[in-house]
Amino acid sequence: MRRNHSGFTLLELMIVLVVVAILATFAIPSYIEQIHKSRRADALRTLGQLQLGLERWRAENPCYGRSGGAGCPSTLTFTESGAYPAVPTATDSQFYSLAIPAASATPTGYVITATRRTGSGQATDRCGDYTFTMAGGVLSKTISNNASGSTTSNCSL
Repeated sequence: MRRNHSGFTLLELMIVLVVVAILATFAIPSYIEQIHKSRRADALRTLGQLQLGLERWRAENPCYGRSGGAGCPSTLTFTESGAYPAVPTATDSQFYSLAIPAASATPTGYVITATRRTGSGQATDRCGDYTFTMAGGVLSKTISNNASGSTTSNCSL
């Protein structure tokens, strides 16, 4: 009497595991890059909001900075109109630290930075930190401190 054994052999199971491992070597890095990309997009969106806030502020005030603050000439005191743009806190942006350095907010320009937070999931992102610089009516966007040897193509600037 012969019995039919149903099931998989050890060889068949090993082949399936190898195929799954090969697929994972491609899928996991791609997934991580997509997460980094979405966080970069969020940081750039927030930088854009800060930029628009500063432009609204400047449309009603003679300086991108606060009255009597660093960056604005000490002779330039004015009655502030409107609310100065608020910089997001760590709870607002977990992966990037956003800042408007006070000394950079002058009558003709400003600098806004988005720096990757140390220890965050974005700290190892290949694209690095973002800087928006307004000088004389011209806005420039740059990427700095990116991973050595990595390319900044597809970094959304």
